[in-house]
Amino acid sequence: MGGAAFPTHVKLSPPQEKKIDTIILNGAECEPYLTCDHMLMLEKREDVIRGLKLIMKSLNAKKAYIGIEDNKGNAIDFISDALTEEDKKSIEVIPLKTKYPQGAEKMLIYSITKRKVPAGGLPMDVGCVVSNVQTAKAVYDAVYEGKPLIERVITITGDVNEPKNMLIKIGTQFKELIGQCSSYKGEPKKVINGGPMMGIAQVTDNVPVIKGTSGILVLADIEKYEEERCIRCARCVDACPMLLMPTTIAQYSDKEDYDMAEKYFAMDCFECGCCAFICPSKIPLVEKIKKAKAKIMEISKQKL
Repeated sequence: MGGAAFPTHVKLSPPQEKKIDTIILNGAECEPYLTCDHMLMLEKREDVIRGLKLIMKSLNAKKAYIGIEDNKGNAIDFISDALTEEDKKSIEVIPLKTKYPQGAEKMLIYSITKRKVPAGGLPMDVGCVVSNVQTAKAVYDAVYEGKPLIERVITITGDVNEPKNMLIKIGTQFKELIGQCSSYKGEPKKVINGGPMMGIAQVTDNVPVIKGTSGILVLADIEKYEEERCIRCARCVDACPMLLMPTTIAQYSDKEDYDMAEKYFAMDCFECGCCAFICPSKIPLVEKIKKAKAKIMEISKQKL
């Protein structure tokens, strides 16, 4: 139920040689504007905690952390108050510095445990499994309530008349939900599935919510920029949380040299958008890197 929508059954079925000792529950909102996870923790804290315990039991993990950004003090207190003294022996609530992209799993693992996931690796390589709080709630629903994944909480915000968080059925169309928010405020220029950094703009509002939809962001006031030549300022390098060279990967992508793009660790990019946001030349770096990643995956499959 997190931003990448990585299958939970895969996370909960690691290879035998991958011993999981730590579960991290992600209560950090993945992007600006979005508040759905915060609201879920306030409204359904007991369900979230029970879901976390089920995840711990399935992986035989002895320790769990719930990471929550420090600008959500009420959620930190609320979740902490719901933990019994017995719970606190194995579950700890960790206040995190409020910064983007704190919610990315590799960033979260390092912030809480100081373990570094190796390049090309997964959290299970360092004994961790990271799940979103909405995933924990869905696990609780499945086991305790016998309810399949048919709904989730999402944020509808931006240029709508009544921004709100709503518990909605998966498959509901965007336009219906925006109607529930008293419609658009002004003429929408973009309707984004997700948040402003990693979300994907839609060509129409006649699209359904899927299980990975964390929010609907409407933007009515957008400046258009023309891409210019790279000035080699290295701001994208400084901004990259994965310590990559985004402009170099993007240039190899433009030249269709995907072998070199892979050598510069294109596959380690988790598409946070920091590089494109900071770029003074307005180069769509994430778009170019995503193209390179798709081609690298395609070539890899052909070799199998």
